[in-house]
Amino acid sequence: MQIHRYEHPLNEKVRIYLRLEHLLKQLHDSSELSDPWQYTIFFNALFDLLELIEQIPVKTDLAKALDKQSTKLKAWLDYDGVDPTAIESLLNDMSHAQKNLLAAPRLGQSLREDRFLSSIRQRFSIPGGTCSFDLPALHYWRQLPLEERQQTTQAWLDQLSEVDQALSLWLHLVRQSAQYQPQSAHNGFFQNDASLSCLLRVEIDASYGVYPVVSGHRSHFSIRFSPYEDGSTVATNIDFKLAIC
Repeated sequence: MQIHRYEHPLNEKVRIYLRLEHLLKQLHDSSELSDPWQYTIFFNALFDLLELIEQIPVKTDLAKALDKQSTKLKAWLDYDGVDPTAIESLLNDMSHAQKNLLAAPRLGQSLREDRFLSSIRQRFSIPGGTCSFDLPALHYWRQLPLEERQQTTQAWLDQLSEVDQALSLWLHLVRQSAQYQPQSAHNGFFQNDASLSCLLRVEIDASYGVYPVVSGHRSHFSIRFSPYEDGSTVATNIDFKLAIC
């Protein structure tokens, strides 16, 4: 059985965090430059990420989010049957990530000031704008030894390590805060209360040939499954699993 998995944010903060995670994954996956065209994925993701963090105070918002999660975790120490060692370990990880995040320089500042990155960034927003005649500096960089280019991309990634670590930890805790429960969408439609949650996670058998279209906010949400092939409405019940985190 092949399972398709989807996630949907229920507030703007989580929407931004998921986008950041998406871009950071692209950066890590393409930083080895093992394929001749991986550099385009890397730079597009890097410049998209820089644009995103220029719009919002990611550093302070994420530090506050970690602090709230720490408060929730500490409350669990009062419950019977809870592994205090595991919780203390998580609390230490969160404290470490939060301190590193707050102690780090302004997020992305050194990348924005990088002479090479600044010289090529604008051209990446132009269709076909990365040709050698448009960006001879990039063409030169691409012909440097692979090891040298890999060291450079890793150095750029290292400048995002604090936010990467903090974001990964926060999203991990959110995702683990709820278990998947079996649900059924009547004629492909399902709705429920969100109970001040922030993230929906959906698992569905690929054999249905549908994908979820989610709408909602922190108090209520709905899911309509749409066929991939023709986009028509679903006339049967769809069994799936849902975690409301």
